[in-house]
Amino acid sequence: MIAILGTGKMGEALLSGLLRAGLAPGDVLATTRRPERAQALRESYGVRTVTNAEAAKAADTLILAVKPQDMATLLAEIAPYVPADRLVITAAAGITTSFVEQRLGVEVPVVRVMSNTPIRFDEAMSVISAGAHADEEHLRHTEDLLKPVGKVLRIPESQQDAATALSGSGPAYFFYLVEAMVDAGILLGMPRAAALDMVTQSIVGAAVMLRDSGEHPVILREAVTSPGGTTIAAIAELERHSVRAAFLAAIEAARDRGRELASG
Repeated sequence: MIAILGTGKMGEALLSGLLRAGLAPGDVLATTRRPERAQALRESYGVRTVTNAEAAKAADTLILAVKPQDMATLLAEIAPYVPADRLVITAAAGITTSFVEQRLGVEVPVVRVMSNTPIRFDEAMSVISAGAHADEEHLRHTEDLLKPVGKVLRIPESQQDAATALSGSGPAYFFYLVEAMVDAGILLGMPRAAALDMVTQSIVGAAVMLRDSGEHPVILREAVTSPGGTTIAAIAELERHSVRAAFLAAIEAARDRGRELASG
């Protein structure tokens, strides 16, 4: 039995992915604050909605998907019901495995996960790290849950805040870029729908090319960048506006904000 505690947008995306991967609705419990939200989950997925305490008592694997600022309250609520043989997976930005371990008060295995919203389409990037009491079996079990909905990578926990900023928030950066490129197309006289189609397919094609070719992104970019051509003129403008530096600063700010949310 698997329980998702805090079935908001990310929790629901994970729930949907687990069911698409073949998990039976009867093997999944979900918790949420609002009764109307619980009803919507029951109607959409056929899962049982319960209280946090009931989920902690019944499930073998607990996935904690609440907001970082709500994690301490959740842990205090479920701590009396979590024995040492449970696997606890924490999916909240900035929340460390030691934070969870200390508040549960038993030597429970904890695995930290950061995924992202393309999990809705089985294209997630999920990174996982083991806590003090989690072993190879717990990491494999977590991987087995996440592999059907995307790629899974093991990293040291010291890199988790950076991963949150890079891949956890990463889809939003691409959507922002698409938004800007579509606006540029409209500025140049393209209909919005046509501009969106062109930009979307260009990004999908470029992503598949990057993933499947094995080439470094610099090599792929240079292949499109002819001397004195249109692409280098565009890139010169991006450099003039310090877009590369802005990305570095933005992702560093996301890392720092994740830490702030966890400590608050």
